[in-house]
Amino acid sequence: MLVAALTDAVVDVCGEWARDLVSVRLDGVPAGRFAQGGRAVGTHASVILGVRAGVFDRPDAAQIAARLGVALTDAITRVVGDDLRAGTMVELVASPPERTFVGGALAV
Repeated sequence: MLVAALTDAVVDVCGEWARDLVSVRLDGVPAGRFAQGGRAVGTHASVILGVRAGVFDRPDAAQIAARLGVALTDAITRVVGDDLRAGTMVELVASPPERTFVGGALAV
């Protein structure tokens, strides 16, 4: 359910064309093994979304990033419960074109 919800969240923001490009890998991080500012913090859920760096060059980049952050957080809390909202972290990680490959080929 979580995989479908995260995929649908990206599609809701970016459009149906993005569905086949969304890859979801669920990794667990045990309590005490995530730190921020040199101290362990308790995050209930964490999403790292890899995106092409060009998305941040668009004039509407701030709006897209904000919409993705909200949509992914909403997707997680719909599945696992809204009581985890405060500890849910979403990080958008940009990949430059020269380091982005699809099917083994440089995706320029």
